[in-house]
Amino acid sequence: MNNLRWIGSGLLLALLAACGKPETAPAPALPVFVVHPDGSGGMAVAAYPGEVRAREEAALSFRVGGNLLRREVDAGQRVSKGQLLAVLDVADYALQARAAQAQYAAAEADLVRARDEHKRYAALAEQQLVSRSALDAQTAALKAAQGQADAARANLDVSRNQAGYAQLHAPEAGMIASREAEAGQVVAAGQTIYTLAADGAREVAIALPESAIRDFSVGQAVQVELWNQPGKYLPGSIREIAAAADPQTRTYAARVSLGAEALNEVELGQSARVFISHGKDGALRVPLAAVQPGKSGQQASVWVVNPANGTLQARAVTLGTYGPEQVPVLQGLKGDEWVVAAGGHLLREGQPVTAVDRNNRPVLTSAPAAKKGE
Repeated sequence: MNNLRWIGSGLLLALLAACGKPETAPAPALPVFVVHPDGSGGMAVAAYPGEVRAREEAALSFRVGGNLLRREVDAGQRVSKGQLLAVLDVADYALQARAAQAQYAAAEADLVRARDEHKRYAALAEQQLVSRSALDAQTAALKAAQGQADAARANLDVSRNQAGYAQLHAPEAGMIASREAEAGQVVAAGQTIYTLAADGAREVAIALPESAIRDFSVGQAVQVELWNQPGKYLPGSIREIAAAADPQTRTYAARVSLGAEALNEVELGQSARVFISHGKDGALRVPLAAVQPGKSGQQASVWVVNPANGTLQARAVTLGTYGPEQVPVLQGLKGDEWVVAAGGHLLREGQPVTAVDRNNRPVLTSAPAAKKGE
């Protein structure tokens, strides 16, 4: 009987334990990267990637076609003005020059004979031994021979020039930026063999977005940061902006001039970022990654962290024209609020989070942990 009582007591305790609700461990708050809306006086500073280029770049080519016999320089090599860069096979041009020389010699011989004939007929005409029409015929023959000799002389000069055009020389001192042909290749007249970056001023080639093209102007001051020298800014200005957008990228090509003091700081082909201030709408701005589709599918929204309890709230906002990195918020947001800047598609309404800055430091008091299933 005592055993039965102990067994019954054990079963009763087991049933009571099974009916109790076990406690669940609270879920930790999710860390999110937050920022304040950018309200720097209504001016947006955008960074545009670019490449350091020479202000004067020349595509060098032969004025005649032929077989490329040899190259004297390679890409990345410095050259001086007048230096020989490449040579074509001149065998055919030498033969053409010899043929033109022979034609010129024959034309000169015909001219000498025509002069002698004209002198003889002129003397006979004074003695009235030949008619005036016969003298006129010899005068015309002399003029024709003179024309043939002049044409042969010009043809000889052209042939000699073509032989000279078989040598490609550097028009200015600079650096060979690229090479487009190899020895043994048959090239056409005008085909690019080298691209020469002349010594002197340096520029940064960038592309400006079509959506904000009216915010930029020639002469506008900018700052240039080289990728290999972060945090060091070189002064510059926009020198030119293309008149039409590129049909493929829908951007406007632009050139940013660098001062003479920057010549020792930059190298051709270096990557750089150009910082330009533009826009005067006075609106707050948030990163593009912060914008999320609204519940209705039409009005956009952003995630705002409630500082009282550390939870997320979806805030409907009215946006302006999208920029390359930021978008202006015309309505629905205050400058002192913390906005989730990335990963918004993984979040949900009321979710507890830990707001951190870009250095992974908390900016608000940690939110209370939530229990699973809440």
